[in-house]
Amino acid sequence: MGLIHLDAGVVIGFLDRDDAHHQAASDTMTQALRNGDRLAMASSAFAECLVGPARRGPAEVQLVRDLFERVPITIVPLTAEIAVTAAQLRARHRSLRLPDAIIIATAVEHGADQLVTTDRKWPTARSLKTSTTIRHL
Repeated sequence: MGLIHLDAGVVIGFLDRDDAHHQAASDTMTQALRNGDRLAMASSAFAECLVGPARRGPAEVQLVRDLFERVPITIVPLTAEIAVTAAQLRARHRSLRLPDAIIIATAVEHGADQLVTTDRKWPTARSLKTSTTIRHL
């Protein structure tokens, strides 16, 4: 059993059957739950997951919130420590956007074993010099 942080693309893919990452995201979520892994997500990534549902109305937002409670997926708030780590990551990796650095920093500071993303533009865990494994779907 471990701690797996999810990037927004994983949850978005899980929720949308037409998304290119739907099957991989579904498999990832199913396997994590079977293994008894704990799931978490940066609050900024959670907000990203809610953009599409917010366009469709409050009932759709509530469906996503209900999913997070049922699974459960812990939402990790932004702290000063996470902000410092995100700034350091962004400073060392100019191609890394700050929103992505915040998600990576959240996983690192929260002690995640793994961070799962659909974003292939992220640097590797090795180049980030972090013990949190980054897995791309």
